[in-house]
Parts: sequence; structure tokens; C-alpha cells
Amino acid sequence: MDYVYVTKENIEQEHICCAISSNSDVQVRSKKDWLTDRFEDGLVFIKSSVRGKCFIEYIPAKNAWIPIDADNYMYIDCLWVAGSLKGHGYSSELLNLCIEDSKKKGMDGICILSSKKKMPYLADPKFLAYKGFRVCDEASNGIQLWYLAFNDSNLPKFKSCAKNCHISESGFVLYYTSQCPFNAKYVPIIENLSKEMNIEFKAIHLDTKEKAQNVPTPITTYALFYNGDYVTNDVMNEKKFLKVVEKLK
Repeated sequence: MDYVYVTKENIEQEHICCAISSNSDVQVRSKKDWLTDRFEDGLVFIKSSVRGKCFIEYIPAKNAWIPIDADNYMYIDCLWVAGSLKGHGYSSELLNLCIEDSKKKGMDGICILSSKKKMPYLADPKFLAYKGFRVCDEASNGIQLWYLAFNDSNLPKFKSCAKNCHISESGFVLYYTSQCPFNAKYVPIIENLSKEMNIEFKAIHLDTKEKAQNVPTPITTYALFYNGDYVTNDVMNEKKFLKVVEKLK
């Protein structure tokens, strides 16, 4: 497979694998704007030259939009290979590119979010274990921090604010970032639906690194709470959200 490095110079001409559409699409525009602002923080986005979901996105952990302490580690935002591109070893190739680059940059290792069982939008724990990753921390909602060390160093960990995964607010509360392009479409839909149905719902857009690094959840791309308790990281469309409402109310 040939790979393309997406940069500030070519991002307008390249497709973004998790949101394949034109630049005028709200999801594509949101994701490209978010990526463009992160390149100066050391973000790297590598994708297949073939149109499809096959990419890796990573950034120095100090600049990652999640609440972790991971000195001199690289953090993988997303590693995603799907559809007809699965089963060809591309996930391993992309991961190896990240490992090689991280070592060249003098990092002590890399880390990524996962869980005991495969969860939506998180790395497959079986794949991580096969590649030599190990769990170094776990939050109360089952989200785990996995790591691959290159040498002896302090292990990454979640910040204390993210360990308990509980908030004091009532109703539905959603924390989200623009890292996930789907939020640009679906968060407004859920906001409008909640208003129409008189459902208590509050969306908190984490629009800075500082905000994202100090929230009560280890996953910040999408974290839904209800009456203080963590519910899911699965991006909700109308149908999914109404099922959750029916189940919890």
C-alpha cells in the first residue's frame, strides 16, 4: 500500500478517511479545520492512497486532547482500517510507521485508548495485545490506557479528574470535540431532538486542548452522561439516542 501524509499544504486536496465527502460537507470541514490547527502541535495524519477508511492519526501526548500524563510519549488519536481494506496488514503497516517516527523523534513509547472488550471508535484490544501493548491504567467506565514502551520510563496514566467518570449535573450531558467529524452533524441533531421532546440535554464542546485535558472522562471525542453516570462513547444518531432515553428513563 502507498501512503499519503496529510499536511497543512495538501489537506484541502486530500480526502479524510473518516469523512469521505466534499470539503463543503459540514463533517469534512469540521475535521479538516481541527486537523489543520493541530499540525503545529506535532499531529501526524497518514492515510492510504486508495479512497477508503485506512489511516492513523497521532500526536505528542502532551498535546493530546485527552486527560493523560504521559511524559515523552506519542498518543494515537485513531487507527482505523475498515471495509474492503481490512485483512491486508495495513493496520500493522500504519502502526509501524508511527513506531518508527516516534522513535526517530526520541519518544519513550506510544499509548492509545482501548478497553477489555471492543468498544465503538476505540482500538481493538486483541490487536493491541498482539502488537505488544499492555494496559497501564483503567477508568471506572472501563476505558483503558494501553502503552508500548521503547525503553524504561514512567508509564502513562490518566489524570485524576478522569478516573471516576462521574459528574454532578442531572439529565444528559455530552462532552465532545471536533476530532470526530460525525459530531458536526449529529450533535446538533440530538440537541434539536432533545429540545423538541423536552429532554434535559446539555452539550459541552471541548474546543481547546486545555479543556479536553481536564474533563471527568478519559475519552473526549464523545462522552455521554446521564444523571451523573457515564453512558457511552458511541456517537448517537436520532434512533440510537431515543433507545438510550427509553432505557434510562
